[in-house]
Amino acid sequence: MNTYLFLYELMQFCGHSWIFTNMIIRFMSFGKDSLADTFYSIGLVMRLCQLLSILEILHILIGIDKSRLFPRFLQITERIIVLFVVINSQEEVQGKYVVCVLFFLWNLLDVVRYTYNMLARTGIYYLPLTWLNFSLCIPLYPLSVLAKAFAICVSLPYFESFGTYSVKLPFPFAFSIYFPYVLKMYLLVLFVGMCFITQNLFSERKAHLAKGNIKKKRS
Repeated sequence: MNTYLFLYELMQFCGHSWIFTNMIIRFMSFGKDSLADTFYSIGLVMRLCQLLSILEILHILIGIDKSRLFPRFLQITERIIVLFVVINSQEEVQGKYVVCVLFFLWNLLDVVRYTYNMLARTGIYYLPLTWLNFSLCIPLYPLSVLAKAFAICVSLPYFESFGTYSVKLPFPFAFSIYFPYVLKMYLLVLFVGMCFITQNLFSERKAHLAKGNIKKKRS
């Protein structure tokens, strides 16, 4: 199973590294003009990586990954909802700068995380990398939540205009779902989840850095 997990994390590392490198090179080459078409140039690979990340929930459920289920489930579903439901469904949102910011934060976090995980599978632990992996996410994860919330707010006028995902059932049901209201309620869920996940990130950081210091003293 370690071999399988290593190969999975290697695939994710390659995908996110390609996206991250592509974004940096495009920005250095084209400047601000590259921001508007970020989704069109890397959106497919981004969607594949996020779909693949659903396997991480399965890994925890069957016991081959010892991470906590609920925090990981929240993080993955947040990305799936924002990427596929909000950004992918509204072409007008795809060209917004917030999409580039969101992708940059996601990929920066994931490049570091999958690098750490791959080395950990082989029994290699570098204290600076451990510190970076469990420290970088603490400021960047809340920033990514703010970017998600901003993307949702930007998308609301388009959902209102086009009626995407809004459903009105005919008589005798007389029941309707106005999707902009669903997104507004989801914003509350997003920020409540952020508080819970941030607390979990602090706990993980404390536990892993303490473990890393013990190993360093023993060596």
